[in-house]
Amino acid sequence: MISLEMDMVQYDCPYIDTTRDYEVSFLAKQWDFHPVERELETRIMVNGADREELDRGLDALEAHDHMESYQLLRRKGDLALIRSRIDETNAMNVIRDHSGYITGPFRIRDGSEIWHVGFDTERVAEGTLSELERDNDYTIRSRESVDLEDYYDLLQNIDSAKRLVDGCRELSDVERDTLEKAVEGGYFDTPRDATLSSLAEEFDVSKMAISKNLRRSQRKILDRVTTAMNDVTE
Repeated sequence: MISLEMDMVQYDCPYIDTTRDYEVSFLAKQWDFHPVERELETRIMVNGADREELDRGLDALEAHDHMESYQLLRRKGDLALIRSRIDETNAMNVIRDHSGYITGPFRIRDGSEIWHVGFDTERVAEGTLSELERDNDYTIRSRESVDLEDYYDLLQNIDSAKRLVDGCRELSDVERDTLEKAVEGGYFDTPRDATLSSLAEEFDVSKMAISKNLRRSQRKILDRVTTAMNDVTE
């Protein structure tokens, strides 16, 4: 399998158009293609810079010429979950016609969209990319050839990977910033380049506060890591 991560700019996608005009972003994992109507149906998360910008973005999306149906399912603050159908875009059509398949979530912001796409062979991938260039702009962010064993291993351990991601999300902003600065500064290197004192000065807090934030962040992450390690071993 050839796996591509692409930064895609489509000129006929209502989600991308909306992110050009408003400070909103979209994230979708679930989607379904309706071949008769040639429409893509998604349940998609929408995040606005604030409540008002979310309102404006959702109104613009619903009124877009390529939006076939729109339903607001849930909303809280600057986040919303919608169910929508859009016309098949040129890029979707090219991917489907070349037997490509989506391997990860769509992420859309600032006028472009991150796609994770798979192809069975290099030849098919190259033919698809060549045709995509006619009506779309894109950048290949990563490209790898995945053999059967690696692909099977990825599928088998996807739940473990999700648990690691969930562990990162459990960190508070302060814990995340402290851990990142400690790693970047060399606190965990031997010998250490950063110390509790230097980190405390950078954050303008006490050494005790830095120590507590580091311990909390490490405990949350390591709890998830050890669980994932056990799952992988089994």
